[in-house]
Amino acid sequence: MAMQRLLLPLVLLFVLRPQSCVASGGGESVEFEIPRDGSVLELDESNFEAAVRAADFLFVDFYAPWCGHCKRLAPQLDEAAPTLAALSTPIIVAKVNADKYRKLGSKYGVDGFPTLMLFDHGVPSEYTGSRKADFIVENLKKLVAPDVSVLESDSAIKGFVESAGINFPLFIGFGVDESLIAEYGAKYKKAAWFSTAKDFSEDMMVVYDFDKFPALVSVNPKYNEQSVFYGPFEGTFLEDFIRQSLLPVTVPINRENLKLLKDDGRKVVLTILEDESDENSPLLIKVLRSAANANHDLVFAYVGVKQWEEFTETFDAKVSQLPKILVWDTKEEYDVVEGSERLEEGDYGSQVSRFLEAYRAGRTVKMKVGRGSPTFLGLNAVYILILLVAILVVLMYFSGQGEEVHRPRTHED
Repeated sequence: MAMQRLLLPLVLLFVLRPQSCVASGGGESVEFEIPRDGSVLELDESNFEAAVRAADFLFVDFYAPWCGHCKRLAPQLDEAAPTLAALSTPIIVAKVNADKYRKLGSKYGVDGFPTLMLFDHGVPSEYTGSRKADFIVENLKKLVAPDVSVLESDSAIKGFVESAGINFPLFIGFGVDESLIAEYGAKYKKAAWFSTAKDFSEDMMVVYDFDKFPALVSVNPKYNEQSVFYGPFEGTFLEDFIRQSLLPVTVPINRENLKLLKDDGRKVVLTILEDESDENSPLLIKVLRSAANANHDLVFAYVGVKQWEEFTETFDAKVSQLPKILVWDTKEEYDVVEGSERLEEGDYGSQVSRFLEAYRAGRTVKMKVGRGSPTFLGLNAVYILILLVAILVVLMYFSGQGEEVHRPRTHED
């Protein structure tokens, strides 16, 4: 009996001791340790699931050693990893050779290289944002933050703005009930920061230039722009304000902004310049900004040939005919106003007004985008890819090869 009383605590200690993580694919019970130096983890089928369980947020690069895009991405991840690991909400960066560990890649739907995924408490979602280190950090900080941050003091507001950085617009709802913007905070989480300020001083009202509340203030620090929405907060009014504020008043065309333009849904009044840094360009851009403030149903954008020649060529932009103005549907067509498509140096305001008047009156000629599509992917690239695949299949057939090729496609930058 004495022996039983002695053994009982030992048995309970063994049964109730904390259980460690078991690595996927192995029979041993091991606890996965997250390194503290912020290095990029190399995972495989033996430890991947254990790593997912061990990290609240795990950012994974599914790559192939032969993939050129993967090789260019690797140093960007190496640069971003220590910063992400040091955040108040740490994000651990890892990579998996999905060409070698195909079952693991297949489990998470990897069909091209590189594929980037964020595991949020074990739930994966594909990351499709910029692959530059600083943008990776900014994007992921935003994705792991609450849909709507609740700010209860002036210092909290200042901290929120400082932490958000300058790469994305911010929305601060002064006296706005969180429930009114929660839906949009989730819907546009990848594009902007959202918050609601419950307590604030008159100093904040001066800083953000509003004189009553509730007021939703939009701040675009990258372009030094700010606007205020006083309501109504019902119907489509609120979402229209948010959607339009995601873009600057006049949008410089670059690869990051193209998808935003397409998602916006409005047609784009596009002005093609020879060089955005030319001495006359700021004056023209200022005129476009004034026009944009008076025509909210259109997006006003500009691009320089020297900044992105490949894009401007698709609109048949000749240097001798610049600046050129047109209306683009963000797909495969654009409208020109004959006799008004070229802006002469001088009174830009009158010329832009005449162009818009003629466009709204329907005095336009519809054109097809030429020599490739300026849309985010481009149809020509798709056609070429299909042709190459067809040629590959024919060659394999006639060469008598019976093996299937399992190497997935690569994702373009």
